[in-house]
Amino acid sequence: MGDYSKALELYEKAIKIYEKALPSNHPSLAISYGNIAVVYKNMGSYSKALEFNEKAHKILKKALPPNHPHLAASYNSIGLVNNNIGDYSKALEFHEKSLKIREKALPPNHPDLATSYNNIAGVYKNMGDYSKALEFYEKSLQIREEALPPNHPDLATSYNNIAAVYYKMGKYFKALEFNEKTRKINEKALPPNHPNSASCYKNIGLVYNKMRNYSKALEFHEKALKIYENALPPHHPGLTQSYNNIARVSYTMGDYSKALAFYKKTLQINQKALLPNHPDLASSYNNTGLAHNNMGDYSKALEFHEKSLVIREEALPPNHPDLATSYNNIAGVYKNMGDYSKALEFYEKALEIYEKALPSNHLDLAQSHNNIAGVYYKMGDYLKGFEFHEKSLKIREKALPPDHPDLAQSYNNIGEVYNSTGDYSKALEFHEKSLKIREEALSPNHPDLAQSYNNISLVYNNTGDYSKAFEFYEKSLKIREDALPPNHPDLAQSYDSISQVYNNTGDYSKAVEFHEKSLKIREEALPPNHPDLAQSYNTIGQVYNNTSEYSKALECYEKALQIYEKALPPNLPDLAQSYSNIGMTYFGKGDYPKALSFLEKALSIRQNSLPPTHPSIKTTIDNIKYVKKENVNVFF
Repeated sequence: MGDYSKALELYEKAIKIYEKALPSNHPSLAISYGNIAVVYKNMGSYSKALEFNEKAHKILKKALPPNHPHLAASYNSIGLVNNNIGDYSKALEFHEKSLKIREKALPPNHPDLATSYNNIAGVYKNMGDYSKALEFYEKSLQIREEALPPNHPDLATSYNNIAAVYYKMGKYFKALEFNEKTRKINEKALPPNHPNSASCYKNIGLVYNKMRNYSKALEFHEKALKIYENALPPHHPGLTQSYNNIARVSYTMGDYSKALAFYKKTLQINQKALLPNHPDLASSYNNTGLAHNNMGDYSKALEFHEKSLVIREEALPPNHPDLATSYNNIAGVYKNMGDYSKALEFYEKALEIYEKALPSNHLDLAQSHNNIAGVYYKMGDYLKGFEFHEKSLKIREKALPPDHPDLAQSYNNIGEVYNSTGDYSKALEFHEKSLKIREEALSPNHPDLAQSYNNISLVYNNTGDYSKAFEFYEKSLKIREDALPPNHPDLAQSYDSISQVYNNTGDYSKAVEFHEKSLKIREEALPPNHPDLAQSYNTIGQVYNNTSEYSKALECYEKALQIYEKALPPNLPDLAQSYSNIGMTYFGKGDYPKALSFLEKALSIRQNSLPPTHPSIKTTIDNIKYVKKENVNVFF
């Protein structure tokens, strides 16, 4: 975060003097090479850092006996850089070499041994092997508890690291317990505005965010920001982490404009402070892209994700997990745009990297399978969707405790596939498995519980058990009204779902009332061309269609179409749905030529963008036949 170019300039001057005055294997040269490596590492130039660490190591290896502590430090430095570039097997190899020297040369409770255990744990954490990470962090902690006074900052670091592993494992109460231990030490040992205290508040905020306690998350992230703002100049890179975290909570709460504002603050600082190919700049572009994606501005989202990808492709090795993150995010934008073939292409690129770079039971692999399953689900290829959800579930069942929220998400996803294929008893079985975990693991007003209740309602709605559907929709709605801000998009989804039951029971005035509540939230929370707004207009149009108010239905459908035509590329399934809706409304009005024209547009898109067995294709063909006066039932 300092003036790296100035530091490099001075270190290089020192190197020139040493190279003239000293023999080529003199230890002072190794020290200078090591210093330059540290600067490059801080700049994110990991290949240059590795180059200078290896120069230093070559000298030390010749000049020192094989068990010298300086050699251990050199192996350690090389291990840290390999960890940063995602070469975890190399990182482990060098950290273990360092540890071997230290175990021979040092007493068993020496702080340098604790550092080695700590670094090995960090690699295992990045590999997703959380039990091994915990084992080594606890070894490190044991030494520090024996060797150091109870309020030593290194103890706080150990507690913090253990908290981070529990956080990754989804054990949020354990994570909080260790974060609180860190906080107690910091409050006793450090001045009130010390950056380490800010870091601790930040970590507590992250845990509360995962627990969906957003007000607490914001409280701690704002405490962290206050310390950083007092301690640092206004455009210091140290502020960016706090801006990012506040953005992330705002993003999760559905306040995308606030999230975007904080991500832009981070981006402005990083653009001034960092080299144009620094990995942190790639992260800033990535986060800004995510915010634009959620606001429905897909062209902007793609622009920022592609900027992030360019940096990562230049700065990182081809199998680095951060590249997979970029591919995943680009895929997510294409999925939201309805361009499922492009989404699949990028999700498969991400999966290819994860399969090469990560162990076979890593949770990022599970998420990757889950992402691909989601695209197949959208394409109506439920068998493929099911196959990838099963792969994801298999990893999670091996890697996670049986009550982990990610397992609940897997069961939920499989339940959605069964619901879509009409296997309602299986759908209920998996949604109830998901619900059971969430009821045991989460607070009673957690939004994930609302998701479970909502999905169980959908199944009951599809089976025609409307009283049960209402019962679960109301449970879902109550949680969302209590836990979320009044303009959160999930509330709009709840109102939409309830309106569908009213529509199915023939209570059309109630259906319109709830659809309009949903529409009001979306109009306030989203930009005017967001696809979710089009969805609202479509569902209101369906109610008017059912009441034979065809001109009102047409007005709503045309609003939806107008949004889709601006927001989405042509030939995508959501556009086809709009054409189909308009076509069937013209059919209701008795305008058969217009009906036929729109239905044929819908069919053309569906045949080009969906697998040939997709039910929507048959539905459209049947509707065209019906309009042509053939004796086939109409489906909406």
